[in-house]
Amino acid sequence: MFKSIPKDLLIGKNSSMNMYIMNFLSIDCSTEIGSLFVKTKNKTFNKVLQSDKLNNDLLMYEILDFLSKNNLKLDNISQIFVNQGPGNFSGLRGSLATAKGISLSKNINLAGYNTFLWSCVKFFDVENYIFSLIKFREKYFIKKFDRYLKSFANFKEISIDEIINKYNSEFKVVPENMKKYFDKKILKTSNIKTVKLNHAELEFLKLKGLLDEETIKPLYIK
Repeated sequence: MFKSIPKDLLIGKNSSMNMYIMNFLSIDCSTEIGSLFVKTKNKTFNKVLQSDKLNNDLLMYEILDFLSKNNLKLDNISQIFVNQGPGNFSGLRGSLATAKGISLSKNINLAGYNTFLWSCVKFFDVENYIFSLIKFREKYFIKKFDRYLKSFANFKEISIDEIINKYNSEFKVVPENMKKYFDKKILKTSNIKTVKLNHAELEFLKLKGLLDEETIKPLYIK
């Protein structure tokens, strides 16, 4: 049965993990429609980015403009989260370079996340195993996690028939923004959930130590 992450676990005063209020900027340029998100003092702001805004120079301008319009500065940010993929080569390369540049110049902590993990966060400690499905360039990919979102192995390409026959009864998640590209036969399999990706939930992954803070590099799919 689906259950969402309790609010007190994310931002509640009684959570043992919540030692401080995390002010962060999240950058996602993994798809043609990218996004920026800021949480500061328990207020949130977001912005959609078109594909022509995802190169290095324009992305930096968009970030500064986004902050300025919401009366914020980089000095208000203590953490940057950046999507490592899978996704478009130029979008990932540009966003990671921009995030690393801001991190170094402003001495802001940087952590990476990927869409496989991101799509599973709502089901932390819910199912014994979670299989995250993503479609990219007409191919399907799958990655397995345990109930605490620890990864078993790298993602792998998988066919429609394999998903239907081998993973029909397994607990599966599909990002809402990719659902329209999925074959309807997959969406009709049992035990499958469509999830809306929420930048605010990245804080939970950070507090659980599930984000990449060492080798922050793009997760490319050939």
